[in-house]
Amino acid sequence: MANNHQKIIFSGAQPTGSLTLGNYIGAIQNWKALEQDYQCLYSIVDLHSLTVRQNPKEFRETCTSFLIQYLACGLDPEKNIIFFQSHVPQHTELAWILNCHTYMGELNRMTQFKEKSQRHKDNINAGLYTYPALQAADILLYQTNTVPVGEDQKQHLELCRDIAMRFNQAHGETFVVPEHHIPKVGARIMSLQEPDKKMSKSDENLNGTIFLMDSEDVILKKMKRAVTDSENRVVYSDEQPGIKNLITIYSTVANISIDEVVARYDGKGYGAFKKELAEVIIEALRPFKEKYDNYKNNMDYVETVYKRGAERAREIAEGTMKDVRSKVGLLPR
Repeated sequence: MANNHQKIIFSGAQPTGSLTLGNYIGAIQNWKALEQDYQCLYSIVDLHSLTVRQNPKEFRETCTSFLIQYLACGLDPEKNIIFFQSHVPQHTELAWILNCHTYMGELNRMTQFKEKSQRHKDNINAGLYTYPALQAADILLYQTNTVPVGEDQKQHLELCRDIAMRFNQAHGETFVVPEHHIPKVGARIMSLQEPDKKMSKSDENLNGTIFLMDSEDVILKKMKRAVTDSENRVVYSDEQPGIKNLITIYSTVANISIDEVVARYDGKGYGAFKKELAEVIIEALRPFKEKYDNYKNNMDYVETVYKRGAERAREIAEGTMKDVRSKVGLLPR
C-alpha cells in the first residue's frame, strides 16, 4: 500500500524498442530525483501498444528489454513500483467505466488519434480511438497527484482531469484530480534531423534519434549528421534551433549550465562541438550499458522485480476499484 503521507506520481511508457536519449533526459533522470519525496509508479503500458499489430515473440522480448532499461537507468524497484500494465487487470476494468464517462466529442478532438490514424490507415481501430480513457484509468487508478508529462501529452492529461471531475461530480469525491509536472530543463529534447519536432522512439528517420542501446560508432555518426545551420557558431538562440537543441543535450548530460557550454565552445566550430558532444553522451551511457548487460544475465531477478511491482500496484488499484464499483452501483464481489 502507498505511504499515505507521500504524494503519488504515475507515469507510463509504451515498450517500443529502445529508450531514447530524450526519454532519459526528459523523463527518467527527473523520475530519479522525484523518488525521494513521492511514491512513484512507473508502468510499462503494454496494452496501449496493442493498438498496433505486434509480433508476439518480438513484443515479449521488447517488453522485457524495456523493463531492464528502466532498471539500468537507475530506477530503484524498492523505492518505485515498476510493473507491466497488463499484469494489473484493474486498468482495463476502470477504463470501461471511464469510457462511459467520456464524450465522443472529447475523443474526436484528440490530436494524437488524428496523427496516428494518418500513419496507420489500414488499422484505425477502436482501441486507438478510446486510448485516452485507458490512459485516464492508468492515472486515476492510483489516486495520482502528479504526472510527469511532455508538452505533447498535456491534451490527454487535461482530458483525464475532465473525466475525473465529471465522475466526482456525478458520484461524489472518488478520484484525485492530477496535476502535470514538466521539468524546465531538458523536458523536450528535439530530433537531431528535424529540430522543430520532439526526439521520438517512433521517428522513421533513425538519424534523428539517439537510442540508449546505440553503439558508440552509431552515436558518433548520428551526431556528425545532426542538423545545424551555416552560422558555425555555438550560440543558444531560437533562431538556431539545431545547435540550441544540441546545447541543451550537452548541458543536461554533462550537468553544466547552458552558459558554460556556450563559453566552452566560444570561437569553435560545429565539428569540434559535435565530436565532443558525442563523446560526452557515450561516456554518460557507459554505466547504463554495463548495468543492462548485468540485468540481462540475471533474469530471475528481473522477473522478481516486475512480479513484485504488479503485486504492489494491484493492492493500491483494488482499493480504488472497490470504491468505484460501489459508487456506480455494481454489486460487491
